[in-house]
Amino acid sequence: MGIKATEEEFAAATAYEDLHVPALFRQWAPRVAEAAQIRPGQRVLDIACGTGILAREAARHSGTNGFVAAVDISPGMLAVASRQAPEIEWRIAPAESLPFGDDSFDVVVSQFGLMFFEDRPAALREMMRVLAPGGRIAAAVWASLEESEAYPIEVALLERLAGRPAADALRAPFVLGDIDELGMLFENSGMASVGVATHHGRARFPNIRTMVEADLRGWLPVMGVVLAEEEIVRILEEAEHDLGEFVTPGGTVEFDSPAHIVTGHKPHC
Repeated sequence: MGIKATEEEFAAATAYEDLHVPALFRQWAPRVAEAAQIRPGQRVLDIACGTGILAREAARHSGTNGFVAAVDISPGMLAVASRQAPEIEWRIAPAESLPFGDDSFDVVVSQFGLMFFEDRPAALREMMRVLAPGGRIAAAVWASLEESEAYPIEVALLERLAGRPAADALRAPFVLGDIDELGMLFENSGMASVGVATHHGRARFPNIRTMVEADLRGWLPVMGVVLAEEEIVRILEEAEHDLGEFVTPGGTVEFDSPAHIVTGHKPHC
């Protein structure tokens, strides 16, 4: 039975898959899978899977003899994901309460979801619970806002034209950028051999308007901030100037977008 979602949920998730995955997320899936050292035949769980770009990469690594499951709280995301890869087991579930037994997986991965969990320590404890002894975890989070080239400018623009709540909504993905705090969060979960490595990715959008409008009409409402149409129009106009330095000769928008990948494993005892 497929995942049921409303038309609005499915449309929003489809837009996410069509825009944000190629612009930001696709490039990270092979890196996280490599950091997790996924091997053929392994059982893999992807947490906060979105439309499934990392789960699909995990399935390629684990092969026909492996098993991949993925969870998210969004029916729309899972509806899109299940259509693209029906062989993966897609489940609606929060990271803090995983619908799997103890020691069920050899590898647990998560890509750009940890920042939004309601209870991060509880979610990490759940990851450890479902992971078999000796099993490996790999999770990606965005580096701090200041390390991104374009987003600090967009945040400042929102702060100036739409106020603090709008700016804070765009700051939210970057809240785990401190490497020391991030490593401690994982160590406190009982994970062994925790390592944090910073990698540089490249954000690529068709143009400035597409990039900013996706945040204003897509991301901000998800975070509970809905702007008036006149505010959106003004921000889009100002963005053409403020973000102009990131426009390539071909008219696309590109900029450095660094992230941290955390790795570790579950002790045998």
